[in-house]
Amino acid sequence: MHVILDGYNVIRQSDALRAFERRSLEEARTALVRSVAAYQRMKGHRVTIVFDGWSGGSPLEERDRFGNVDIIYSRKGEKADEVIKRMVHRSSEETIVVTSDRDVADYADRHGGSAVSSLDFERILMKSPSESGVKGEPADTGDEEERPAKRKGPSRRPSKRERAYQSRFRKL
Repeated sequence: MHVILDGYNVIRQSDALRAFERRSLEEARTALVRSVAAYQRMKGHRVTIVFDGWSGGSPLEERDRFGNVDIIYSRKGEKADEVIKRMVHRSSEETIVVTSDRDVADYADRHGGSAVSSLDFERILMKSPSESGVKGEPADTGDEEERPAKRKGPSRRPSKRERAYQSRFRKL
């Protein structure tokens, strides 16, 4: 499975990463890359983060690598959305695009991939063991035993669209 992230979209949708962005964009990018690298080590998926370089970047597309995470900066005059669409179109493996941009998400759905919102992916990052202390979540001691709530009434089956989204989300 190949997970492609719209880098600045994820940063601007996340409260934690936006705090880094207020200090500097470089700090926000570094925090995102480190979080995603921890996620990649845990899950083993192929992960690529795409950042915009269209307004002040290089005339050529630049690539970098942090751990097993590929990082792509789009070339000057090209948006990250275009790079992501091109990657989805060319991909032969199962592709999940992480973005809250409806245009990119719809493109991924139409071309054999699938999309997950930036906020949902952030929740997954928050659950990764190496990041739980950094983000300020309390550590799970496992001492309490949770009992399932008693259910009342008929169960409600989610719509086909909701079930498909939940299926994509579980794969992450």
